[in-house]
Order: sequence, then structure tokens, then C-alpha cells
Amino acid sequence: MKRTDLVRHLPAHGCELYREGSKHSLYRNLATNRVAAVPRHTEIKDLAARRICDDLGVPRP
Repeated sequence: MKRTDLVRHLPAHGCELYREGSKHSLYRNLATNRVAAVPRHTEIKDLAARRICDDLGVPRP
């Protein structure tokens, strides 16, 4: 999955960019206050994308 697709999917389901790390972007779900790291690769493996969505409590892409 492309990183840009995941980054568009997360805000559509109630998440926001929490802060930028050196190699990851941290996203936070505003409803549950859960935080997950999104790596800054152009391609993110589907398993990693599903894990990020599960960690944040949003539907899988």
C-alpha cells in the first residue's frame, strides 16, 4: 500500500497527525486517544498498514 493512501485514510476516520519523529509520523485517534507510528517509506506492507489501523481502532483500508 502506498503511504499517501494510508495517510489519507487515517484522517478520514478521525485520526490526526500527532507529531513527526525522525523516521516515523505519529498519528492519534481523537476518539480513543490511541497513538500509532506510520513509517516514512513510499510503500508500506499491507500487514503493517492493517496493524496500524488496528492499533488506532479504525477500519482497515
